[in-house]
Amino acid sequence: MGMKSKIVLGAVVGLVVIGAVSANGGDGGTGSADKGASASADKQPGGAKDAGADTADAADAADAADKAGQTEQKASQAEQFKAFVQENGTDQEKEAVSHVTKVQGADDQNDILDTADVYTDFTGGIMGEGTGPAKLIASAFADWKQSANGLVTVYDADGELLGNGQF
Repeated sequence: MGMKSKIVLGAVVGLVVIGAVSANGGDGGTGSADKGASASADKQPGGAKDAGADTADAADAADAADKAGQTEQKASQAEQFKAFVQENGTDQEKEAVSHVTKVQGADDQNDILDTADVYTDFTGGIMGEGTGPAKLIASAFADWKQSANGLVTVYDADGELLGNGQF
């Protein structure tokens, strides 16, 4: 075989492989079920397809309303933490927690090794102004969440460690 023949053969094999991969991965396993449902609705007499479409639209609208309601009902972890401290904390804890900007990992607990991160707007790292309030934040977090083996870490605005504590 000549050089040109090998290049053409390689290109053809490559195209066939790409075509096979894209044909098998394109529908994600849901295409055949959706197509079957549409085809059977088209075959039903009396405009059954339109009634099914209206039902599907109503179900989609209900799902969207449910998701919007869940978003409104569920506050962020930082907002939940701040609300808890406003209701149950001391004045010093309330002042310290007012600097919290973000909380991560508070919802995911398994009592084996639970970790949570609390981010604040303090600056200066461990030598800055936020070291004292970080201990108060960690203490308030321990009042809010309980774990058999939890560790909360408090960070400043630049992501530097301010303090930590068990919860």
